[in-house]
Amino acid sequence: MIQERSDHRPGRAGRLRTPVGSALAALTVLVATACTSGAPAPAPGTNSIRNVPVKEGGSLVIGAEQEPDCADWISTCAGSIWGSYLMQAQTIPQVFTVAPQGRDWVPVASDPMAGTPTTETAQGRQTITYRLNPAAVWSDGQPITSADLKYTALQIRDGKDIFTRTGYDLIDSIDTPDPRTAILTLKSPYANWRQLFGAEYGVLPAHLLAGKDRNALMKNGYSFSGGPWKIASWVRGTSVTLVPNERYWGRKPHLDKVTFQFTTDTAAEFQAFASGQLDALYPTPQLDVLAQINSLGGSADMQVETRTGNLQALWMNNSAFPFDDKAVREAFAHAIDRGAIVRKLFGSLGVTAPAQSFLSPLVSAFAAEDFAVYRRDLARVQQIMTAAGWARNGDGIWAKDGRAAQFTIVSLAGNQSRELTEQILQSQLREAGFKMTIKNTSAANLFGKVAPAGDFQLGLWTLTDNFPEPTLGATFGSTAIPGDANGNSGINFIRANVPGLDPLLDRVGTETDESARLQTSRQAEKLIADTVPSLPLGAVPNILLTGRKVGGPITINPVQGPFWNLAEWGLAK
Repeated sequence: MIQERSDHRPGRAGRLRTPVGSALAALTVLVATACTSGAPAPAPGTNSIRNVPVKEGGSLVIGAEQEPDCADWISTCAGSIWGSYLMQAQTIPQVFTVAPQGRDWVPVASDPMAGTPTTETAQGRQTITYRLNPAAVWSDGQPITSADLKYTALQIRDGKDIFTRTGYDLIDSIDTPDPRTAILTLKSPYANWRQLFGAEYGVLPAHLLAGKDRNALMKNGYSFSGGPWKIASWVRGTSVTLVPNERYWGRKPHLDKVTFQFTTDTAAEFQAFASGQLDALYPTPQLDVLAQINSLGGSADMQVETRTGNLQALWMNNSAFPFDDKAVREAFAHAIDRGAIVRKLFGSLGVTAPAQSFLSPLVSAFAAEDFAVYRRDLARVQQIMTAAGWARNGDGIWAKDGRAAQFTIVSLAGNQSRELTEQILQSQLREAGFKMTIKNTSAANLFGKVAPAGDFQLGLWTLTDNFPEPTLGATFGSTAIPGDANGNSGINFIRANVPGLDPLLDRVGTETDESARLQTSRQAEKLIADTVPSLPLGAVPNILLTGRKVGGPITINPVQGPFWNLAEWGLAK
């Protein structure tokens, strides 16, 4: 998982303005008119494939709602999921990717591999053997070799300023008996081993980066590629442009160029799309988006995917007042009507109930319903706070030892969906005796500085699973708290340190017996809910809009985003 990026990296932002009634009406019209190919439009909560034949050549311009802070995918600065969508997924080779198999999305060995990696466990250790495709080369013509896997693995395991070391911290050794073979030995079994060298980090070129300052070479973009595209330019504040990697050994792009234009304002984004300046959008789901889509008439195709890896939550800093008090966290959870918030934001797209787990729909097989006990109940708030020694002051705010239960929430500035959520929360919490102020900031500052440093009390952002495996250890494990002990890596930004939780999360990550793993996951979830270190809100659906000129097999990959198969896109014939 990721906070607002991907793995645990912070996920996509959202906006919302119009009333529920008009949004529902807009969606009714949209489902009837949005498809341009003559096929039925997808109903809310579905994700169909629109496959239109394409011609060779030409270019597309796609709207991008966020600009990443950097392109050093290992570093803590790579906190925006949009960085992965725009550049990483297009240029960095992966050992496993996620592809459709019937109704499911499953891990499959990707183009750089000669076959599916093999694994075996003996004497409490796990050995994974990777064999590389002899045709796989970097954009400079140098082969992708076992040295690249070794370099990447050790950079993550031993480097500084690492986003998360989860899984890589188990590496005991990595041997390279020949350029096409890498043998990775883990200190203990790791159930999520397919995630290693996958969508979170991929594989980096040792011959270009070894012995050099990786962050300096990559943070502002890079010229190398092991994927179907190369980064032609990154103009800060304006756009990222991709061109085909001529030395790519797999399926080459149909297009000559793709430009991702940073367009963070919803109204401006749709205006540009309606006028033909933008050919595709991946807008954050919100009520005004539905109204905007309806205004396009039949000029756009829409896909909606509710079975996503996105989970929006309220993140309480367990080391900061007043959330360092379990009683406050529990009362806070009973002060909020999560169902009303979720229905307001996403009900018209098929998401009508709050999340009762920190596991997203993508890994719902491992999820429980333990957070269902937290419903808005002001009598329960009164009972919990009074029993813990709090009393309402003259302003009606809970206070204890001369300190009032007031705090600041931080999310993404200019994000109207988050701002509406904050306003609803502010009202609900004030009635319950809590005072909340709002102080939002940029994605780069929030996920690159504020959250890693723990310099916040309450946060509102999205956790994104980037692989169909449960990885709550990256968010709630005590060893994932950024600090001197781990080189300031890890994404346990809320500083959760729940007694007894680490062994359970470790077992979820290492247990290879699926039945035992499921049971342990449920135990971990129960403990998380009992201590309520933070509070899940709801799953965030995905929407993809494409104009008439866009062709190819268009569908949303719930793990890798909407542009996962960009090489297959083109201008419609």
